[in-house]
Amino acid sequence: MKSKLKLLLTILPCLLLGFSGKAQQDLSFSLKEAQDYAMTHSYVVQNSNIDVLKAQKKVWETIASGLPQVSGTGSYMSFLDLAVSLVPAEFFGGEPGTYMPVKFGQDYSSDYGFKVDQLIFDGSYIVGVSSAQIYLRLAQQSKEKTEIDIRNAVAQSYYMVLVAGENINVMKENLRNSEKLLSDTRSMYENGFVEEQDVEQMQLMVKRSENEVLKAERELKVAKIVLKYTMGVEMDKEIELSDLLETHLNPLVEKDPQGGAFDYSSHIDYRLLDTQKQASKKLLDLEKASYLPRLSAFYNWTKTAYGNEANLFKSDVSWFKSSYVGLNMSLPIFSGGMKKARVKQAKFDFEKAENNQKLAEQTLQKDYLSALADLQTAVSRYANDEDNRELAKKIYTKTTVKYNNGIVGSTELAQNESQFIQAQGTWIASVMQVLNAKISLNKAIGQ
Repeated sequence: MKSKLKLLLTILPCLLLGFSGKAQQDLSFSLKEAQDYAMTHSYVVQNSNIDVLKAQKKVWETIASGLPQVSGTGSYMSFLDLAVSLVPAEFFGGEPGTYMPVKFGQDYSSDYGFKVDQLIFDGSYIVGVSSAQIYLRLAQQSKEKTEIDIRNAVAQSYYMVLVAGENINVMKENLRNSEKLLSDTRSMYENGFVEEQDVEQMQLMVKRSENEVLKAERELKVAKIVLKYTMGVEMDKEIELSDLLETHLNPLVEKDPQGGAFDYSSHIDYRLLDTQKQASKKLLDLEKASYLPRLSAFYNWTKTAYGNEANLFKSDVSWFKSSYVGLNMSLPIFSGGMKKARVKQAKFDFEKAENNQKLAEQTLQKDYLSALADLQTAVSRYANDEDNRELAKKIYTKTTVKYNNGIVGSTELAQNESQFIQAQGTWIASVMQVLNAKISLNKAIGQ
């Protein structure tokens, strides 16, 4: 028994580590995996899916309004005072010219039945059915645009985490170098080779490096919070990124971005405006259809019972059946110019929709060319900032060697370290500018 327990205690940590590793693996994302995760878990995307389902039901609601409509009725009445009618008294042998009050009917009555209505012709119904299909397409395109926006938002947040992670690695390395310099300077001070001021200068460098690490850690923490929020991940869960920064950055900076043929008609914004224009056309047709007549048919069937006793459902009470069929037609004749004014308004809205679509053609082309130019500028600036960072790092490294050999003082070393940190910050901003410019170009293309 003890040997089995010992074996279990030996295996259990391995099992827990295996489960823990599996859970951690489940929360490690590449950019594509993070975007796919957001398509399922983002509340914004979920709401857009609901809008599509709602639009589908709206289509059926419109179609169903033209199908047979069946309704049932039932009533039970107890007359507290029967209505009185006056009849000539001479009918009952009375004096001519006088009237006698008579109550017709019985104290209780009940009826039940049903009615069937069927639309035969209605111009508004015909337009409404086709408009519902456009409404569904509009919801589907809105969902597509939402998904594109969320994918781009996830990409931007993902890049922020990658850049913050790269920055924190550099700052930690710089902190280790500063701590080593401080240790070496103290040793030299104890042996009388440098002054106490040099030790104090190194202490300042260490404190500054520690602050830079803390700042980088906070930026990484915030970037992960934003990414989890965008993806729809619960805030108490930890996530890791499996992509490297170079995977996304190098393809952009290794060659000058070139623009190709841009098809604005495939852009989601253009297609949305085209659908909105079609919806405006349907609204115009709907207002015109208000001039047409409306024709419907109906069938009514009822059974009624009467009696002087409250219980009308006894077997000896007679029920009398009645039924009829008919047609209803309404024809607009004069509305004081109201319909004409509404048609004019719908026509103006349609013209505006046409103008908006034409404006979108120019806007999308302008956005594409601007985004391409911004990416090219960002890549050029990145090349310069990359060179500046490498130069600042070389200068700092050489100055460190000179300081260790007593050629330069601690003040110059601190200045060169500050110059390197500043160049690193500029490089970080340049990297984000390149990546954000790529996202903007994707949005301009409609990807």
